[in-house]
Amino acid sequence: MSQNPTSASPDDEFSDLEMNEQKAVRLGKRDRLNAAAASPAGGAYPVSVPVTHTIPAVRAEFGQLEADATTGVTVGLAGRIVHLRNTGKLCFASLQSGDGTRIQAMVSLAAVGETSLAAWKDLVDLGDHLFVTGEVISSRRGELSIMVTDWQIAAKALLPLPNLHTELSEETRVRSRYLDLISREQARSNVISRSKAVASLRKTFTDLDFIEIETPMLQTMHGGASARPFHTHSNAFDTELFLRIAPELFLKRAVVGGIDRVYEINRNFRNEGADSTHSPEFAMLEAYEAYGDYNSIADLTQKLIQDAALAIAGSHTVTWADGTLFDLGGEWDRIGMYDSLSAAAGITITPETPLADLVALAAREGIEIDHPIHGKYVEELWEHFVKGDLVRPTFVMDFPIDTSPLVRGHRSVAGVVEKWDLYVRGFELATGYSELVDPVVQRERFIEQASLAAGGDPEAMRLDEEFLRALEYGMPPTGGMGMGIDRMLMALTGLGIRETILFPLVK
Repeated sequence: MSQNPTSASPDDEFSDLEMNEQKAVRLGKRDRLNAAAASPAGGAYPVSVPVTHTIPAVRAEFGQLEADATTGVTVGLAGRIVHLRNTGKLCFASLQSGDGTRIQAMVSLAAVGETSLAAWKDLVDLGDHLFVTGEVISSRRGELSIMVTDWQIAAKALLPLPNLHTELSEETRVRSRYLDLISREQARSNVISRSKAVASLRKTFTDLDFIEIETPMLQTMHGGASARPFHTHSNAFDTELFLRIAPELFLKRAVVGGIDRVYEINRNFRNEGADSTHSPEFAMLEAYEAYGDYNSIADLTQKLIQDAALAIAGSHTVTWADGTLFDLGGEWDRIGMYDSLSAAAGITITPETPLADLVALAAREGIEIDHPIHGKYVEELWEHFVKGDLVRPTFVMDFPIDTSPLVRGHRSVAGVVEKWDLYVRGFELATGYSELVDPVVQRERFIEQASLAAGGDPEAMRLDEEFLRALEYGMPPTGGMGMGIDRMLMALTGLGIRETILFPLVK
């Protein structure tokens, strides 16, 4: 069969038999490379190669060469072969660096000799990592190139690359992210954007005198959010443990201890559904500011995201993957949950609205609630009537008290708490509180949650005596926020969550 290993996707295009045939041919080449090696460190997988320049550096320095120009500069560089064309006395390969930058390698009979050229044609395949030494030139067509005088396979690829001119299926992109990174500029850009965004978060916090800490991932008591945990068991302690659903209760302990401005960028795990905005394992930022409240923490959240946009795009206006320009600049709107729900539903809904009225409205709209309490009806109805229309960043303020057990009651409005959710593109990006710091009220809230758990609510919080004990030593007035890092990248790139997570969990 043909040994040209370009295909739409190894998973999609080749049968198992064809893949095995391709692999067998390449294994034979590996064996010949190993047999010809002068030392055990050489062959198909040498320990190192003497790189002197990177492909991006060569292109940056010599990218403006005129056609058919020479430089007299000899470099040693390495890259993955993503295009290969062999002719009689002159062979061509396009080498790609990790960031996607490419350069052409030209291997001629005159420069390398008959034996080397024959070995090239016998041993080199698409996908191989190649080291070349030679002069930097520009070809007659004006393509920046290396006129190779010596070459070596730095790593042999035993399986063929996907066709770099054909888009991979979503399944292949997610399950074989390494192929996605090789093949697609957007995939590489996503990784770089995420790195820049996280670095920006840390810089903003550092500039504002916040301290980054680490909290336990294995916990004896799950808390800090309304979510189903993953269970595990410690053999050493012979006890049930939970994977962290949120770092909140430990970060608040740090505030009690005097770390007035504290944050953590962490991995959380929630044993719930997966969809375009949810993943069972996800990255999250939480931050707490002593002597702040939900207004000051909203200001901080806006700054964090806008600074991240600047780090990625150089502007508060970002360009999504589909080319859409999305403006994250200016002051973001702040709307009340009850007010916006009342306006959208066409009836007045307040914290005093009877549960029966909410039940009737939900039934009319075809909404079912598993655990019927006032707050859950209000939040579900709000999502039904309002959420989908919130494209521009919007803080939704003042939530029902019975769904927010860790939040301080509103300073002037009965029946609600000082909590906001930040919505962008119709999904929740972040949440913020004026934190509940009164241990007596917090215990009452935990007891209410325990009754919900006893009634079958799997997301209800447990009573955490150690956290309550910490509060009893005195926690200052505090504003706190939590934001999904993956969702922040969704807002900055316009992509779904499986694209913003490098290696998402898939079934």
